[in-house]
Amino acid sequence: MFLDAFGTNGFLLLSAFLLFSGVIVAKFSSRWGIPSLILFIMVGMLIGSDGLGFVYFDDARTAQIIGVFALVIILFEGGLHTKWATVKSVAGPSLSLATLGVLVTSVLIGLSAYYLFNFSLVEGMLLGAIVGSTDAAAVFAALKERNIKAKMGATLEAESGTNDPMAVFLTLSLIELILAEQGTIWSMIPTFFLQMGLGLVLGLILGKTASVSINNIRLDSSALYPILSVAFALITYSITAFLGGSGFLAVYVAALVIGNSELTYRYSIFQFNEGFAWMAQILMFIILGLLVFPGQLFTPEIMGNGFLLAFILILIARPAAVFLSLIRMNYTVKEKVFISWAGLRGAVPIVLATFPIVEGLDASRLMFNIVFFIVLTSALVQGSTISYVAAKLNLVGKKKDVPHHSIELISMGKAQAEMIQFQTNRESAVVGKKLHEISFPNRANVSAIIRDNQVVTPYGETKIKAGDFLYILVEASYKDKLKKVLEQRVERPEPEAHDIEGS
Repeated sequence: MFLDAFGTNGFLLLSAFLLFSGVIVAKFSSRWGIPSLILFIMVGMLIGSDGLGFVYFDDARTAQIIGVFALVIILFEGGLHTKWATVKSVAGPSLSLATLGVLVTSVLIGLSAYYLFNFSLVEGMLLGAIVGSTDAAAVFAALKERNIKAKMGATLEAESGTNDPMAVFLTLSLIELILAEQGTIWSMIPTFFLQMGLGLVLGLILGKTASVSINNIRLDSSALYPILSVAFALITYSITAFLGGSGFLAVYVAALVIGNSELTYRYSIFQFNEGFAWMAQILMFIILGLLVFPGQLFTPEIMGNGFLLAFILILIARPAAVFLSLIRMNYTVKEKVFISWAGLRGAVPIVLATFPIVEGLDASRLMFNIVFFIVLTSALVQGSTISYVAAKLNLVGKKKDVPHHSIELISMGKAQAEMIQFQTNRESAVVGKKLHEISFPNRANVSAIIRDNQVVTPYGETKIKAGDFLYILVEASYKDKLKKVLEQRVERPEPEAHDIEGS
């Protein structure tokens, strides 16, 4: 094949081709409204043995390792960007969806699979457990720059970040029952609480340890801080998993702690992890695309019953799980409908579907193909219509302010200084004031202002406006004082049309 013929050079060329294809695919994904994971998977299927034949890949164990590694990176990046204040307000509903919701979905899909395919009841429930959780990679990517209401986005992201332990627990427990042919799932319930408890506790401890370490260690290059953050993510997963806890939950919790702490080189860390997460997604979905054989996937049995099972998941099982999980919680019917529709399946179910293959279960390959088909259907049908459904349900929020500009700085670790980025809004006390009227600490200077994507050179008479991005150079010891000044709020009435002035 391709690699055999060209050896190392061929491997490097293929790697470059895959990364280049992934970047192009990501570009056209947002333009076409098709989830990027669909296109990444198609690239893998195209170059695989049933496609152009460049690569023959049928190693579920390797795919599983790559998938777990990529999920750790993706969960970590998603947690870094999640605001604790937002997550705290939806913690109860999200945990209910992540536990009861996954259980209800798994049971309903398991029973459906039992009747539609030639599975035993336990095998049907195993398939249900595999597709029972939403996927962090798919949800984070789908919501990243869409202006969905904050409450909806926070609920979905928190659910997808915390529901993997339940799905992993059910999947591994059912595999063990099939292999052992004895015992009951009830005897494994203490294991679930152990996994959740250890994941939560170790995530908090290791997240705090990472934050303190990043802020206090003095490295010669700023480029080393993002690498240190990734090392903590992998350490968190590994230690927690080794001790019997949920590594995925621990990584997400640790990322929440780190992302909501004051960090040295915060933006370098965030930008590096965002790029690394994209690379992990590209690699993971292409590898998973290589693992599937289209000739086995697109058969009448898989396509016919797979479509039926996918729509049972989308239209019956997921809504039932959401409405049951959110009983007596502060969500309207429209909000519950949207949460039901936005429960995307993605990499997690496919990675979990490799576990039965690795364990050598009789129906494992059929199960993998069914799961793969369900994920493709879910991502294509639900993922491409999220914005449309949100608009129809009147759940579109304010347009997200994402700065497309950056200021590159040399390492200032030894100088004990940082560049702080802060975006003002209507409630910011500094809005409407001139720079010389603001009580900044003596060791803080506004170096630049970005207004409407234009650079404004600051001087004493420059008046701050809502929406401005302030770049402030401050000595590390004065950062807390600067933060207090910037976080002061005042109540202002809504502006009248004749009060709005140009820049």
